[in-house]
Amino acid sequence: MSALSKDDFVARLREEGEKRYHDHHPFHVRMHAGELSRTQIQAWVLNRYYYQTRIPIKDAIILSKSDDPAFRRSWMQRIVDHDGKSEGEGGLAQWQRLAAGVGLDVEEVKSLSRVLPGVRFACDAYVQLVRERPLVEAVASSLTEFFSPDIMTRRIAAWETHYPWVDGATLAYFRGRVTRARDDSRQAIDYVLAHATGREQQERCIEALITKCHILWALLDAVSKEFPA
Repeated sequence: MSALSKDDFVARLREEGEKRYHDHHPFHVRMHAGELSRTQIQAWVLNRYYYQTRIPIKDAIILSKSDDPAFRRSWMQRIVDHDGKSEGEGGLAQWQRLAAGVGLDVEEVKSLSRVLPGVRFACDAYVQLVRERPLVEAVASSLTEFFSPDIMTRRIAAWETHYPWVDGATLAYFRGRVTRARDDSRQAIDYVLAHATGREQQERCIEALITKCHILWALLDAVSKEFPA
């Protein structure tokens, strides 16, 4: 098989990711329609925090796979975005404030003691995927960020409309991801296009993205099964 052109490769990545992205999951559909209970919102925030804690870990693994200082300097910003430059900054701290905003005990959320086994399994599978795959495939798995700005924009509007009991000031993580996800996805696709030049490698990058979509879907499966109402 001949290699896909760059335009066709990007189109395939977008097509395969978009039709599997977790905004189509019934739990997210109900979230954006304002149909979730307070308990369900809290359960999602608490369990999704475990995924947030895995993000800087998988990014550190990606860093460790690269021999290119320029790539490492650029990718390192993702860890700073999540962990912050100091205590109380970054995406994890913002998610903790979100947890407080939906009425959760922040220390309990940070302890990870109530994270569902299915959520742990799904999120740990993402870390394992990044650990086992070549660098270009690990980077490709992050391209769910293609679709993140749209879902974040809809989520903000939905929460402000349907869940007024949530402290609106604690939605900062969602607002920040609208811009950062665009920047991150541009960085990732540029790398993938430059390094996945053969058809087999391109197909493996597409498969890595599909697997990441399945992982996000499995996380929501676990939460929705445990908290049906």
